[in-house]
Order: sequence, then structure tokens, then C-alpha cells
Amino acid sequence: MYLKKFFISLMLCMGLCLSVFSQTKQQLSQTSLFDSTKHPHDTLTHLAAPPVKKDSTIVVKKKEVHDPRKATIRSAILPGWGQAYNKEYWKIPIVYGALSIPVITFVFNNTWYKRTRDAYTILINQDSAHYGDIYGDLARYDTRTLQNARNQYRRDRDYSVLWFLILWGVNVVDATVFGHLKHFDVSDDLNVQVNPTFNNVTKSPGLSFVVNFKEKTPRKQINDW
Repeated sequence: MYLKKFFISLMLCMGLCLSVFSQTKQQLSQTSLFDSTKHPHDTLTHLAAPPVKKDSTIVVKKKEVHDPRKATIRSAILPGWGQAYNKEYWKIPIVYGALSIPVITFVFNNTWYKRTRDAYTILINQDSAHYGDIYGDLARYDTRTLQNARNQYRRDRDYSVLWFLILWGVNVVDATVFGHLKHFDVSDDLNVQVNPTFNNVTKSPGLSFVVNFKEKTPRKQINDW
């Protein structure tokens, strides 16, 4: 009697389990993650960062226009600075070499001017207490000779200052002229025209020679980032 009740209870439990399993299987089949209408990665789109749109902008860099006035002002302030601005660095040693000549002559003439001046002053005043201050053999010269030598050294010293200022001015002119020439095309493709002519008055042939210089236009560098 108890065995019969046990088998009946076991059959009911098995039937209930099969019913629940079938319903669960049907629900899983309707909500499957592998849905053919969706891409497998669509379920993770909320976790991924939004796509970054690449910005393909064009940056235009303008080349700095060469200004001859800057070359002039810089050379007037410091010799060779304008040549450096014109990118003519090889001229800088020439500029300072030329300016060093009047500087050296100024130092030399100024030194000997002071020596002859002091010697002339001591001799003309017959200041025997300072004869030992006369440089070298200047004491054996007469006052007229020392006076002429003093005047010559002073004149040469002043000329050294004048030549220094002239060479400084040449340095400024050179920087200015070549600063303006930076805008002109001096390449091999210059426009040169040679045309034969005939003079109707003198009844003689002639030849005309024309050179056209082109002004350089600053180029623009375009970088695509």
C-alpha cells in the first residue's frame, strides 16, 4: 500500500519537473543572445566608447616675409646683425675684419699721440723733473719734430674714427641692398630677350638686350595633419 503511494508521488514529481523544464526551454529559445537579426557585438555597444571622428583639417603655415627695414635697423645697431638676418653669414667675418682695421690704427695713433704730446710738453716747458717720463728716444728729438709728429698722430687718429664710421655705414648699406634683393629671383630662368632692330634714320642694324627680373612671391607650406 505504501509502495503504491510512493510510485504515484514519484510519477507526479517527474511530470511536474518535465513541465517546468519544457517551459523554461521555450523561454530561453525566444530570448537567445544569438539572435540572427542583431550583430553579436550589439549587446556590448553600451560598454564601448563612441567612435572618434578624425578631423582632417588643413593647417596653412605662411612663410615669414623678409623685411629689408629689419636688416637696416639691425646693422645700424650691431654690425653683421643685418647680414645674419639676410642669412649671409659669410659676410660677418668680412664686416668685423674691415672694422678692425680702423680700430687698430686708432689705438696705435692714439698711443703715439699721447707719447709725443707728453714729450713735447716736457721739452717745451723744460721740465727736467719729468724727463724720465719721456718714452724711449723721444727726448733726443727737438720740439719742432715732436710737434709735427704729435699733429700727424692726432690727425691719423681722427681719420681712423672717420673710416670706422664710413665702414659701419657700408655695413648698413650692404644689409639694406641685399635685404631688398631677397625679393627678386636671381635663378637661371630669368627672362632675357635679345631682339634685332633696324634704325630707319641711320639705315643701320642694331641689337636690343632686355632682362626682366621677377619678384619672388612667398610660398605657402601646407601640411595635412
